[in-house]
Amino acid sequence: MPRAKLTVHLPESLWIREISTAYPDATFRVSSVLPGADVAIGVVELAASNPVPILAAIDDRSDVRDLELLWKHDETALLHIETTDPSLLVPIQRAGVSMETPFAVEDGVVTWELTTSADRLSALGDAFDERGIDYRLEYVRAVDADRAEDLMTNRQLEVFLTALDAGYYDVPRDATLTDVAAALDVTKSTCSDVLHRAESAILRWFADEYVGSRARAR
Repeated sequence: MPRAKLTVHLPESLWIREISTAYPDATFRVSSVLPGADVAIGVVELAASNPVPILAAIDDRSDVRDLELLWKHDETALLHIETTDPSLLVPIQRAGVSMETPFAVEDGVVTWELTTSADRLSALGDAFDERGIDYRLEYVRAVDADRAEDLMTNRQLEVFLTALDAGYYDVPRDATLTDVAAALDVTKSTCSDVLHRAESAILRWFADEYVGSRARAR
């Protein structure tokens, strides 16, 4: 079963997107959330140098039905918020993925870590695509019943994501191995070796989790 990290660019219609981009230095840490059909209720910790104008901006939003200040101390405030727009949570519910808290929202971007099956992770990506929600898969790590092991080392992940961003895996390719090596300031042979190890880890995970699960289901 994989554990994944996603960064999701929030839809412009959401209150937290507009407020967090208006105050990019603020951090919204969601400690709990209760989604519904037409409402979402959450407890949010706001960290900012001056929370007062941010609280006023949230309270002015038409899609925020209720805002309650639970406590405030210096640069931190704990809020109970009820919003009438739970649209970001719909893809998660549709894919059947459990939401893990806490998670942070900064400058219009939310970071989520999820532990789920490969099929549900794929369904979540499809649900985001259907709604035009921009997201990026930061990593996928293999998780077994006894212990969690990284699918890739940090270095392998860095090289793989650099190659992916550069267009090395596009069809046709937009970048060569030499381009990727230059972006990382390493030799071509070193880049090739690290990238090959990363690709091997990904393919082995895919074979075990996806191909293997299909074979077992037959």
